[in-house]
Amino acid sequence: MASSTLFKLNSQTFKALNPSPPSLSPPNSRIFHLHFSKSLSQQHSKLNHKSTTTRLFAPLCSSLPSPSSSSPPLSKEEAINQAKTCLLSCLIKPLNNPKLASPKLRKLKQPRFRLEIPILDDDSPSSLSQLAFSIFHDLPISRRGSNVKLLFLWPNPSFIDPAVKAFRSDSIHHIAMSPVSDSLKTALRSADVAIFMAPEKSQLEDVKTASEAFSTKPVVMINPRWLFEEEKSFGDGFIGSFEVIYAFTGLEVRGVFSKRKGVIFKCVRDGVVSGERWNVLVEEEEGNGTLKVVSQFNSRPSIEEVELVLYNLMAMNSPITKSAKFLSDLVSNITGKK
Repeated sequence: MASSTLFKLNSQTFKALNPSPPSLSPPNSRIFHLHFSKSLSQQHSKLNHKSTTTRLFAPLCSSLPSPSSSSPPLSKEEAINQAKTCLLSCLIKPLNNPKLASPKLRKLKQPRFRLEIPILDDDSPSSLSQLAFSIFHDLPISRRGSNVKLLFLWPNPSFIDPAVKAFRSDSIHHIAMSPVSDSLKTALRSADVAIFMAPEKSQLEDVKTASEAFSTKPVVMINPRWLFEEEKSFGDGFIGSFEVIYAFTGLEVRGVFSKRKGVIFKCVRDGVVSGERWNVLVEEEEGNGTLKVVSQFNSRPSIEEVELVLYNLMAMNSPITKSAKFLSDLVSNITGKK
C-alpha cells in the first residue's frame, strides 16, 4: 500500500508561507516555511499574503548533538518508521499499565498524542487513508496480549470508504468525527485507541467532545489542518494537552547571497515526552546535505523564534559579515586594539 507519492521529497513543490520578517532580520533576507496542507495554503492566500514555492528536501546525512537524539528522516519510509516507533513507545504503557484512580489522584489524565507528518495532499481521502494505513497496519501493538481495537475518526464521510478498503480489518473501525452522534459514542465505548485524522479547526469542539467521551483511554491526533500560530486563539488549552511526539517540517531560508535548507524536528523514541527537545537543524555551509543543530527549544518554537535563529545564522555566515570580521581582526592585529 506504500506509495512513492506519499511524501513530497525533492521533485515536487508546495505553496509556502511568507511571513513578515522580524525587525532584527536583514532587509533583503526571506524565510520560506513549508506548508503541507493544500487547504491551508489556499486559506492563507485569501488573507492577502504573498505565496511562493519551495521544496521539501531529503538530506543525505545529519548530525545531532547527542546519541539519544534522532536524525531527521532520509526517506518517506524512514519518516513512517520513526513515527511508528514514537507512537508505539508512547502507547504501550497507557494500554497495558493504565493508571488507576485514587483518593490523591481523583481525575486521571487522558493520554493525548500528536503526530505531524508531511504528505502531498491531506485533503485527499486516498492520501490520508494511505498515511493511516502506512502507520497502523502492522504496528506491533497489543493490550494485555489481545489485539488493540482502533477507531479512526475522519474529517467527513468521504474519507471512510477509502479507509475501509485500505485496512480491511475487523479490529479497525472508521467513522466521521462530526457531528458527535450516538453511533460515534457507541464506537468509542468499544475502542482501545481513538485516532483523529486531519481534523479541521471548525471541528475542534467535536474533537474535544469525542475525546472526553473516550474517558481515560489514549487518543491520537495526526496532521491537524490549522497553523500552529492559530492555536493561541483556541482558548481553553485543550489542543495544548496533546503531546507532540513526532514532527518534521522542512524550511528554506534565502539570504542576499545564499540559500540554506533546514528542518524543525522532534522525535520521542522512549515514550518520555518531557525529555525530548525541539531541534532546528540547518544544512552545512558546504551544501553537501549534512545537517547540524543550530538551536534547541524546550517547547515548539514560534515562526518568529525560528526566523531569528536562521536570520542570525545567515548574517553570521554571509560574505559581507565574514569580510567585516576579517578586516576587524586585521586591524586588531596591526594596532593591538580589540
